[in-house]
Amino acid sequence: MDWTFLEIFGTLVGLIYLWLEYKANIYLWIASIVMPAINLFVYFNAGLYADFAMDIYYLLMAVYGWIAWRYGLKKKGDGQARPLAITHLPFRSLPLLAMVWVVLFVAIAQGLIHFTNSTVPWLDSFTTSLSIIGTWMLARKYVEQWLVWIVVDVVSAYLYAYKDLYFYCGLYSLYVVVAVLGYYKWKAMMTTDFDSNPHRMAGY
Repeated sequence: MDWTFLEIFGTLVGLIYLWLEYKANIYLWIASIVMPAINLFVYFNAGLYADFAMDIYYLLMAVYGWIAWRYGLKKKGDGQARPLAITHLPFRSLPLLAMVWVVLFVAIAQGLIHFTNSTVPWLDSFTTSLSIIGTWMLARKYVEQWLVWIVVDVVSAYLYAYKDLYFYCGLYSLYVVVAVLGYYKWKAMMTTDFDSNPHRMAGY
């Protein structure tokens, strides 16, 4: 079966998602539901089994991300919930995140090596495990999530080219550029948000 149509459609949805993420628009989580539904078929057909399994995680995180962005700030004295603001990743979280990533990276790679016919187990595991971390950081609206996606997107662009998924290769090459721009965009938005209401940055 020719999966080119789904690949093109998935690319278009990915572009919409990318724009929404760049703008820190909560509706990116709607695109996060549509994209995995498409990619399930594309990735399985290409033998990217870790990415296939990752889509289940993406679907769950889309729900979590929507809730976190909409109701993520702890309630203040007025008892009202407020949307999550863009912040920095707490330094104390780095060791734990690094540990989680190493465990995921090795575990996923070993699973691909022993239980699938994947020809790129380590690269597939690298992008998948790092994407798990990046998606969680995105759901918590940490500005450093863009740095994670720069690495993921560079490796993914190479991986998709290797697998002859050229539309996805082009999409992820664009992701690299937008991830760099998004990092600075979010930093500017974070500063503006803090200047307008410094109390929003505390309490979560």
